[in-house]
Amino acid sequence: MSQYDSLKVWLDGKMVGYSEATVPILTHSMQYGSGIFEGIRAYPLPDGSAGIFRLSDHMERFVNTARIYGMNLRYTKEELEDAVMEVVAANGLSSCYIRPFAFYNDDRIGLSVKDKKVSVYIAAVPLGNYFSDKNSGIRCRTSSWHRISSSVLPVQAKASGNYLNSIIANSEARRSGFDEAILTSPEGYLAEGPGENIFLVKKGKVLTPGDESDILIGITRDTVMTIARDLGYEVVARQIHREELYIADEAFFCGTAAEITPIVEVDGIRIGQGRPGNVTSRITEALYRAVRGDTVHREWITSVSIAEKVSGSQRS
Repeated sequence: MSQYDSLKVWLDGKMVGYSEATVPILTHSMQYGSGIFEGIRAYPLPDGSAGIFRLSDHMERFVNTARIYGMNLRYTKEELEDAVMEVVAANGLSSCYIRPFAFYNDDRIGLSVKDKKVSVYIAAVPLGNYFSDKNSGIRCRTSSWHRISSSVLPVQAKASGNYLNSIIANSEARRSGFDEAILTSPEGYLAEGPGENIFLVKKGKVLTPGDESDILIGITRDTVMTIARDLGYEVVARQIHREELYIADEAFFCGTAAEITPIVEVDGIRIGQGRPGNVTSRITEALYRAVRGDTVHREWITSVSIAEKVSGSQRS
């Protein structure tokens, strides 16, 4: 019995019950981590509809990840966007986390994916704060495990197997009594959290590891950079030494699930005043307005009417 049993999901073009969408244990993507996925949030809009945040950008990355791995999704980006809206509407969720997932739906043993069927699955589920201490800030440790690089796996692809790197770092941090890990490159530069991009604030500048730091190019990261510039802050994306984090005025994670989560301590060293800082708070408030369509960036919102269910879905 699952907490999601009452929900409807989209599987290969059909709406089915959550418990009906099953595959054999030997399915290739379960055995070898060969799936790809996205994480998207929808937020309630003032008119009662659901506002899916940056749907087009998320689905573009989903399609690009499939291209990198040579997966034939069999659906266009626009068809997948429509499917996401259909799932949100069908479940009547004005606030939810959306998980598109593509996988090799084949249980024949063997690494090769040649001639294996690709299935696409989309679910939308309720989700609150990713971190319980999100508002007051979290404690992190620098992981002994380094972030994978593009010489190992395509880091700009959001693939299931990449997240084994994240899981082992997060587990290490949790066992050590911390809330989350921070991954660095083998050269000692900051990369990202297990499921989040990272930002520092120093002397009024907003800093984040650049694209060359083997990070996932986060959509929330791009949102934060845009919002910070809108607020008048200088935003710098570059390689960042680990020790720069210890002497930062503020630090925070960002991501679809994590949203903006302040970091108040790293490796036992207090960051700034040991509480969420002013710049972090201003950006958080601006993001809160943006996801609800209350900014100039209304193009980031795709509105879905949940009152009329599927027939009420509409783009905005």
